[in-house]
Amino acid sequence: MSTADSPPPGAGKLPPQIPYIIGNEACERFSFYGMRNILTDFLTKSAILVAVAETDRGQAAKEIFHIFVMGVYFFPLLGGWLSDRFWGKYKTIFWLSLVYCAGNACLAFFVDDKFGFYAGLLLISIGSGGIKPCVSAFVGEQFDQSNKHLAKLVFDAFYWIINFGSFFASWLIPLTLISWGPRWAFGIPGILMFVATFIFWLGRKRYVVEPPRPNDPNAFSAICVAALGAGSTGARVILGIGLLATAALLPLGGVDFWRMLVDIEPYLGTVQSWCLALVVFLGFGGVAVWLSLERVRGKFPDEEIDGVRAVLRVLVLFVPVTAFWSLFDQKASTWVLQGKQMLLPVWDLPSWAPAFLQLKNASQMQSLNPLLVMALIPFNNAVLYPLLRKLGVEPTALRRMTAGIALAGLAWIGAGLLQLRIDGGAQLSILWQVGPYVLLTLGEVLLSATGLEFAYSQAPAKLKGVIMSFWTLAVTIGGLWVLLVNKTVKGESATKAIEGAGIGVTSFQMFFFAAFAFAAALAFGAYAQRYRVVDHYRKA
Repeated sequence: MSTADSPPPGAGKLPPQIPYIIGNEACERFSFYGMRNILTDFLTKSAILVAVAETDRGQAAKEIFHIFVMGVYFFPLLGGWLSDRFWGKYKTIFWLSLVYCAGNACLAFFVDDKFGFYAGLLLISIGSGGIKPCVSAFVGEQFDQSNKHLAKLVFDAFYWIINFGSFFASWLIPLTLISWGPRWAFGIPGILMFVATFIFWLGRKRYVVEPPRPNDPNAFSAICVAALGAGSTGARVILGIGLLATAALLPLGGVDFWRMLVDIEPYLGTVQSWCLALVVFLGFGGVAVWLSLERVRGKFPDEEIDGVRAVLRVLVLFVPVTAFWSLFDQKASTWVLQGKQMLLPVWDLPSWAPAFLQLKNASQMQSLNPLLVMALIPFNNAVLYPLLRKLGVEPTALRRMTAGIALAGLAWIGAGLLQLRIDGGAQLSILWQVGPYVLLTLGEVLLSATGLEFAYSQAPAKLKGVIMSFWTLAVTIGGLWVLLVNKTVKGESATKAIEGAGIGVTSFQMFFFAAFAFAAALAFGAYAQRYRVVDHYRKA
């Protein structure tokens, strides 16, 4: 294994270790999307939810799926911390990949055991989430000044591999679930994850490895803590309110005073209450830091203070983005449950065509997403954006992100209209979901890739990792909104009110999330009008 001070690879050549990382990513993405995209469908029919009434299993499966996704996008915080402070990126990726493999093994071996299966989901959350902030950065470390122009080709290959793996996993693993059962359906992704880890290990003597970074006295967290300690009276009042509200949401066991008073935690559930507590703490704490930053100017360099303020400004943009993720990730839960109520088309395939080309499971519709992503990105760059410019509309990053959130709302209007017809007794083909999928994926292309690059450009070099951590945390918070809505509509009074309006609960939820996205798009667009764009890319 090389160190950061090793001689650079040959000028202009692709680093020889890159194929190991690409091979690892291809297998890992197939593994992840394979198990993820059958999770909701499996849970609705499994013995794990046998104690849940059959009419409620769909909602219960949906909750478990979103708790899992929340974990996947929360644990990058752990992976980034381990990498930066203790292990470095190679060891973090390798050891957490083994945790990932153990999680897959649990899913395959414990398909009928609730504790073992949930333990598997937790291990996969830690493994998959933990390696997430390390892999892309590890790729970047393999390049130097002599071959940095090739880095874009590799990142493009990364993006292509992700969607390639996602497409085949989304199409083939649901068929495996039907034909061979859940042990193989979860076992094959587990085998692929083991292969991914083995491929990554094979390149161990070739990688360029940056050592862990020492503690930085001017780190983002250090400045925030110092600002909170030096806050004005108003800032301290805001922080105090936030701490009280946070404590009220934390499940503290049998002597939980706040739970006895307001009965919040049993209503929310442990995961939801912890996540909501985190959101409340970050919200109030962020305002208090913003109000107090100038009080620590002089204790820290001016550029460090300005960097923290730049991150806080971007985090305001991330708040409405959480609404998009609450809609987007439900394509693997709510939309799968809707698809199970629809008719699967039977295509008259030629005799030579393999049987796996037939659509046999509602979960397979998710394969549309990666296919559309690969088609829409070149379409936007070659057709849509030039057309908008000819019409006098410059498709800036913030405008694209605003449109992306709004398009997600339109997609859910379409899904809601389909659900109204299903509730009314209509027998609809699942192919009607193609329209909502197109709108949602176009929204993803406009927001996700654009937003990640935009956020990266707005933070100083040393704070780009902080920005990426908060970006993944936005996905976790999006899952939280889904769980809160799911819990709310389960209440007796809410259910009666919805039924009294002459609409089904699922249809109501779909239109609610559409309205949520439109409100978020308006808020994002309004703030974007006042946002001053900066450029923190590294100078050539």
